[in-house]
Amino acid sequence: MAPGSQITRVLVLGASGKVGRLILRHWDQAPPQGVELVPVYRTDRAERGLVWVSGSPAPKVAGPTAIVALWGVTPVGGEDLSLNVDLARHAVALGETLGAECVVHLSSAAVYRPGPNPLTEDAADPQTDYGRAKRAMEHAVLHRDAAARQVILRVGNVAGADSLFRSIASGGEIAMDRFSDGSGPSRSYVSPPHLAQICEAAIREPVSGVFNASAPRATAMAEIAQAAGRRIRFVDAPDGAAPLVAMDTARLSEFCPLPPQAADPAYLAGFAEDPVWS
Repeated sequence: MAPGSQITRVLVLGASGKVGRLILRHWDQAPPQGVELVPVYRTDRAERGLVWVSGSPAPKVAGPTAIVALWGVTPVGGEDLSLNVDLARHAVALGETLGAECVVHLSSAAVYRPGPNPLTEDAADPQTDYGRAKRAMEHAVLHRDAAARQVILRVGNVAGADSLFRSIASGGEIAMDRFSDGSGPSRSYVSPPHLAQICEAAIREPVSGVFNASAPRATAMAEIAQAAGRRIRFVDAPDGAAPLVAMDTARLSEFCPLPPQAADPAYLAGFAEDPVWS
């Protein structure tokens, strides 16, 4: 955040999750200027920050001016996906109680129906239970009257935290879908530093609403794996598998443009060294 910003304290919900750990690791290495980051955990896991369980009375924090809600429920955890709506509502309510000026929420590219062209923010059409849960979360935020600005970031694949990086971390050969044209899957990725940059910009700039949060173009997953030194074994893609999930970032570029190098396979592969899957 730029010097002179009025943001002085930011609560980071979901600090113990995979994305939370990656982003906080970046902020530890490159702290935003003039900002006190307060990680929030559900249990006492760290020497800093505070412990707070969603739905319980608001923690004793003096004047946070923003909340970044990195938490969420995914299909991997086996929890009730509808909890994503509850978590978003708790983040909004916490912002109201503490007088936050802005609340940033993480949604997902799962709210889209994959297609051959980059997906714009007005094209939400979820095809999975997870996508529908995230879309319901968005509705809960956007249709609630709140004093704070509400920013929803639809995030694609986070380098270091998705299933490809789990496979890279496990070592050995990686099985990957191959489609009828001979290609493998391509996805919109964002690195932890760039996602942190987007969160900072969303807090700093007077924006609200929904934004795709990813690199300007999609990246072939096979190229990331190869850049990380892994061998690939291609298998025929099953019915329903999506060759491309690419998000249009024109709206994001209006307040936080990312460089073309943000989608470079070698750059993204560098985050395989972060042991978030351990």
